[in-house]
Amino acid sequence: MIRNTRQRAAVVAVFDSLDGFHSAQEVHARMRASGDSIGLSTVYRAVQALVDDGELDSIRTDNGEAIYRRCSTTHHHHLVCRSCGRTVEVEGPTVERWADRVAGEHGFVDVKHTLEIFGTCAACHRVASEAEPAAADS
Repeated sequence: MIRNTRQRAAVVAVFDSLDGFHSAQEVHARMRASGDSIGLSTVYRAVQALVDDGELDSIRTDNGEAIYRRCSTTHHHHLVCRSCGRTVEVEGPTVERWADRVAGEHGFVDVKHTLEIFGTCAACHRVASEAEPAAADS
C-alpha cells in the first residue's frame, strides 16, 4: 500500500524537477535549501518507498553510492554521462533476448536485470576536447 505523505510528495516534486540520477543527500540538501525541514532519514525512507513502488530507478556509482532518478514505467536501460550525469533511457531488445537465453541455459526462471552504460555525453566530450589544447599550451 502506497502511503502518500507530505514528505513523500515533496521528495517526488524534487525528483520531478531534476534530470539524471541524484543521491538522497542531494535531494535532502535541495529540500533544506528551499526551506523544508525534512530529515535525511525521512528522505531515505521516502526514496526507498518510491524505488519499491517503481516510481524511481536506482543505480550504484563506481564508489557504491545509490543514486536515483524518475523514469518511465516501461522496462528500459540507461546511458549515463560520467561527467554531468545526463541520462538517456534506451530499450535493448537484443539485451532482453540475450538475458533470457543465458538464464535459460543455466536453468534460471523469473529473471530480472538492469543495465547501465556509463560514458561521456557529446557535450561533455566537446568541452573536454576544447580544453585539451589550452592545457597543452600551458
